[in-house]
Amino acid sequence: MNHTRIRAIELPSTLEWFNTPQPINIADQRGKVVLLDFWTYCYINCLHVLPDLAYLEQKYPDSLTVIGLHSPKFPNELVAKQLIKAINRYDIRHPVAHDPEFTVWKSYGIRNWPSIILIDPEGYVIGVYSGEGRRTQLYNLIAQHLEESARKGKRVRSPMPVALVPEPKLPLNFPGKIHASADHFYVSDTGHHRVLEIDFTGKIQRRLGSGIPGLSDGVGENAQFNSPQGLVKAGRKLYVADTQNHALRCIDLPSEQVDTIAGTGELGRYVGTFFKNPLQVALNSPWDLTLHNGILYIAMAGQHQIWSMNLASQTIGVLAGSGREDIIDGEPRVSAFAQPSGITIGKGVLYVADSETSAVRCIDLQDATTSTLVGSGLFVFGDQDGLGTQARLQHVLGVAWDERHQGIWVADTYNSKIKWINANQVVHHEIGYPLDEPCGISLYKDTLWIANTNAHQILRYDISKNECTPIKITG
Repeated sequence: MNHTRIRAIELPSTLEWFNTPQPINIADQRGKVVLLDFWTYCYINCLHVLPDLAYLEQKYPDSLTVIGLHSPKFPNELVAKQLIKAINRYDIRHPVAHDPEFTVWKSYGIRNWPSIILIDPEGYVIGVYSGEGRRTQLYNLIAQHLEESARKGKRVRSPMPVALVPEPKLPLNFPGKIHASADHFYVSDTGHHRVLEIDFTGKIQRRLGSGIPGLSDGVGENAQFNSPQGLVKAGRKLYVADTQNHALRCIDLPSEQVDTIAGTGELGRYVGTFFKNPLQVALNSPWDLTLHNGILYIAMAGQHQIWSMNLASQTIGVLAGSGREDIIDGEPRVSAFAQPSGITIGKGVLYVADSETSAVRCIDLQDATTSTLVGSGLFVFGDQDGLGTQARLQHVLGVAWDERHQGIWVADTYNSKIKWINANQVVHHEIGYPLDEPCGISLYKDTLWIANTNAHQILRYDISKNECTPIKITG
């Protein structure tokens, strides 16, 4: 049977390039396999593809050209400087082309994120893949075509030159989440793959994690994390959502012992089941945590669900969400979330920052039914104060319940603002300090602590005085 070979479409000259000293043409890559990764940096499924790409790049450093085609969903992602931040945050080393007009997306007929186009050493399309979890398929096809090219004497070996724009060397690197207590705050120093205990003067008191990504239990800096996010403290224990390890960790603060309490280190895709041994359950990018009455509540971003773990009985499972990516209210098996990334509790209700729907959701802990405070769709977003679903947010990542004022503080991440929700009314709360994609917030008494993520900062906002101060991290 004859199969029509499809020549790869050349990349347009209008693209803005990063991580490379010059634009890349597909025609110049003859003798190599070319992989086009269509992604947007907000989306968890796109982030799940990145370790696969890094694996393939390591296997074929001089015969595989990986190009990220950034096709942005949110207005904030249109901004080139924000894309540079994302490239650095996720340690992307291959060339990235910014395609805000979706020119390449349309020319290749792409329909969703993430998608991959594979091009053989002769410049023909040999594979089109949608979704994550394609590592083995990609590896096998790349190996096959490179071996065939080598047999023909046409394989080319030349590594791609790189031109990175590094972040400044600072004490923190893309801090993702924060938890404040009476005399310390705890920071997930996400880009440094560690957790810090810091006093209110900014002096580091404890360093948990070696700074090298990995999954190892141990004491203090002998332990390893991989891009940790959510934190919650209870007594002498600090619980950590170890996001890229797909695990939950527990730190005994006096001894600094770090233990894994859930997850296998592998990415899982379980739906609608409870498990008796949390250490045998593969989790899916847990992003934030809160704790109430011995139950650890987990924003399971990669699974689009809210999970719970009973710390006494050591059981874990789904609390709410079908696993379908959507915004649907109702009972647990019907409700749907879209990359929940922040979680807090107040008055028997879980409040969830549902990032991909730019929404704030509510789960009644009596029956686990879900309702929506703000947000109405996967592509409904903006920056607008208002009542309930008339308001607009943009990719919210952090929420904090305020018992004293009976409302919710919101890190409106892609609008780089702090919002306040009270009686369903959403308003922008001006803190008097520039924000850059704040991802985490924590309230203790009348102080709101803010992880000003892209600025590598922690901010202390005194609500009663309306004063915001950056914390100088030392030690």
